[in-house]
Amino acid sequence: MSLPEKVTLVEVGPRDGLQNEQQTIPLAAKLELIDDLGAAGMRVIEAGSFVNPKWIPQMADSEDVFAGIARREGVRYTCLTPNLRGFERALAAGVDEVAVFGAASEAFSRKNINCGIDDSLARFSDVMSAAQQADIPVRGYVSCVLGCPYEGEIDPNEVARVTGKLLEMGCYEVSLGDTIGTGTAGSMATLLQVLLAQYPAEKLAVHCHDTYGQALSNILVALQHGIATVDASVAGLGGCPYAKGASGNVATEDVVYMLHGMGIATGLDIDKLITAGNRISKTLGRPSGSRVALARNPD
Repeated sequence: MSLPEKVTLVEVGPRDGLQNEQQTIPLAAKLELIDDLGAAGMRVIEAGSFVNPKWIPQMADSEDVFAGIARREGVRYTCLTPNLRGFERALAAGVDEVAVFGAASEAFSRKNINCGIDDSLARFSDVMSAAQQADIPVRGYVSCVLGCPYEGEIDPNEVARVTGKLLEMGCYEVSLGDTIGTGTAGSMATLLQVLLAQYPAEKLAVHCHDTYGQALSNILVALQHGIATVDASVAGLGGCPYAKGASGNVATEDVVYMLHGMGIATGLDIDKLITAGNRISKTLGRPSGSRVALARNPD
């Protein structure tokens, strides 16, 4: 199998990585993280989420985050928008791109957003129409593609169905989330064989959590299947609140180390990424979740 010559990293640390933190993270620290990531060469940074602050208090300052970003040329600053109200707030804040999300698990969808899969997707029709009118690109997320905390294994055909619906609605790309990190190289290969029989690899990305230590091997399988967009979170920030002991997203530094070792270009400076990860980790009062960062800076 041939590998892509270049991979696009989508940095989700400032949003997916920080959203479940219990301590209030200062605005200045969030802006510093976003700036550090841009300085490291990151070209897509998910910087916030325009959700009801009652549900995710950590993202309550997303307007202030977008207002405070020292924007770099060539960098897309994106956010999550669960509904039309969220999209309107995001548009007013000057975001470059928005994301909507569905799940491949009916039970997860009901527990997470209080409605079924198809109802959740129907809610995004207003967002898609408004985004189209405003000429704002929309990315889609599908959660629980390789496992669910309530249903266990997920049928790849259901993942394909939800992915297809998001693409039909107008998402330019769909990111496949192993939300609880239970996927393996085998289950990832099986999933992608089903999906790639229906959709081109350019329309797909992967978003792997490292709960069981499988994220890098799952990403490698995705690369071998032609996927060239990978979500990651600096310092391995974040986790799924529904996954017991979830260690969070795969660390951006570790993904970049692997890719560079394979001769795949990313446009990223790994040393600057490590610095960014170490700085936000210090703010959070814990070591970086990146193995590469810990190996380079064992103290």
